[in-house]
Amino acid sequence: MIEVKGLVKTYGSKRAVDNVTFSVKRGEILGFLGPNGAGKSTTMKMITGFVRPDSGTALIEGVDVLKDPVSVKRKLGYLPENAPAYPEMTVQEFLGFIAEVRGFRTRSARDNQVERAIGLTHLSTVRRQTIETLSKGYKQRVGFAQALLHDPPVLILDEPTDGLDPNQKNEVRTLIKNMAVEKAVILSTHILEEVEAICTRVIIISRGKLVADESPAQLLARQPGARMDEIFRNLTDKDV
Repeated sequence: MIEVKGLVKTYGSKRAVDNVTFSVKRGEILGFLGPNGAGKSTTMKMITGFVRPDSGTALIEGVDVLKDPVSVKRKLGYLPENAPAYPEMTVQEFLGFIAEVRGFRTRSARDNQVERAIGLTHLSTVRRQTIETLSKGYKQRVGFAQALLHDPPVLILDEPTDGLDPNQKNEVRTLIKNMAVEKAVILSTHILEEVEAICTRVIIISRGKLVADESPAQLLARQPGARMDEIFRNLTDKDV
């Protein structure tokens, strides 16, 4: 479903992403981990076509993001960092706008997709509020709703539970886990318990390079008795 091939991105003298290669199959939830500045968000932006790599490429269901970025975006649901949205729109107006952009031209088609997304992300109580008046957690849920509105086969989620309370975190994790049966998911997070709870695989990136690509169980088996955060710290502290 997702093939990442030798992605490289340099900003000035800093190699932000250094020859990153991996793939994700249908049904997998890939936890994409790394310290701040490791290259996670830049990698996700290149996969989704929002940043052009210096070299390498990514394929979504066999479609090359460099050759046909519009087709790739049709297959993707992308929640970027900080869940940007139009603050003056209400939740319902914004999701209706996204539905139309996504090709749902008739009112009934738009309404069906909006109602589905609102129901999945539990936004009904704030649907008529403007986005600028929402809490950080609700804004994050609006971003998640637009990512899954068109029921894409691939989800790229950058910190999807950021700002949510514990109950909301559990709701979103359950939703991702249930949806992933028919999708391929890349999930960036700093919450290591989230990785253990829902991820089937873990990639750790440090200084732009991959330092681990294993299941959570395999990662924990590296240091029997150690916590996930200890293993993560040991891997990312190394000079790669």
